[in-house]
Amino acid sequence: MADVLRGLNLLQTLKESIESNKLSDVKDAVEDLLISRINLAVVGNRGDEKATFINSLRGLGPGDDGAAASPSLVAAEEVAGYPNPKHPDFRLWDLPPVPSTSPFEPEGYMDRVKFLRYNAVLMTFTQTLHPNSVDVFLEARSMQQQTVYFILLSLEKDTEKSREEKRKASLEVLTSQGVAQPKVYLVRPSTLEKFDFPGLLEDVGRDLPEIRAHALLLALPTLTSNLVSQKKEAFKALVWAAASLSGGVSAIPVPLVASMVDSSVAMRILTKAQLSLCLDEESVERLAGQRGMEPIRLKGLRTCVLSVEVTKGEVKKRLAAAEKELATVSSKLVEMAIPRHARCASRSFAAMLQALNSAIDEMAADAEKIVAAALGERK
Repeated sequence: MADVLRGLNLLQTLKESIESNKLSDVKDAVEDLLISRINLAVVGNRGDEKATFINSLRGLGPGDDGAAASPSLVAAEEVAGYPNPKHPDFRLWDLPPVPSTSPFEPEGYMDRVKFLRYNAVLMTFTQTLHPNSVDVFLEARSMQQQTVYFILLSLEKDTEKSREEKRKASLEVLTSQGVAQPKVYLVRPSTLEKFDFPGLLEDVGRDLPEIRAHALLLALPTLTSNLVSQKKEAFKALVWAAASLSGGVSAIPVPLVASMVDSSVAMRILTKAQLSLCLDEESVERLAGQRGMEPIRLKGLRTCVLSVEVTKGEVKKRLAAAEKELATVSSKLVEMAIPRHARCASRSFAAMLQALNSAIDEMAADAEKIVAAALGERK
């Protein structure tokens, strides 16, 4: 998922929009990146493992507000929704298990749970995959929904041998029903950084439309250093888009418009970055509790002011400082980044690009330190 915007040809599209003075197109691109929604569904029996998996995807523990309960408080045949208060563009849905009855009609189940409305569906199980679930998978494929994945959730009592036996048996079920190149991802619900979950994210990110992959990437908790790096690169693409908008607006001779746009958009980007990188107070305290650590230890790793709190004063201060330091920015670099007809706007573009990229780098460095400490890694 590192190259989440690859299919958009984002930079080239923005350059062409600026060159033809289509500022509304640039603004729409920024909004799409800031507010890109995704609906992720999790299918399977409602036990401890599924509840833990759903909570882990949202960065929650079993005792946190809004966490999925086990045993479930939802009726067996109902669909339960789990909104994310920090990321309203990410909505997780708990779907009932695929019936094990025979005969079985996958269309009936899919209609009942509105299967095709979800951007991606994770079909979970803890033992051997049931053939009816494969029927649903095949039906989804026949309807051009490619983002359906089989997830073997590891039980606490499972051994390496028992896990591999379950995976092998499930692959045989898939093969016997005609699934070409079958894949089963092994996931430990309580610690998603283990086993196959990072590989699952890469595959989901490759299969989803880029804007949806972007939304999923930014909404997931910072599970690994690699995920932090991917988030940083995604935010830098967003910064480029916002800086391009700033440069375009600056070309219009309306006093103070550019500076207002700069600080307003910058606030939105950096606030989203703080939440996405899990640097806010609540996220750091929650992570410390999940890892059995003192919150003050993790909080002390935040050396960037913006990691602690994103304020309008700090954002304006950084934008102003970048303006003063423009002499250090290579004019050749600016020329490469901005189309010829928009060079008059290069000062605003370069200032915003420099200020926000520097801030994103600092915040990502703090996130990497926190993840390393929480996972017991050494830099």
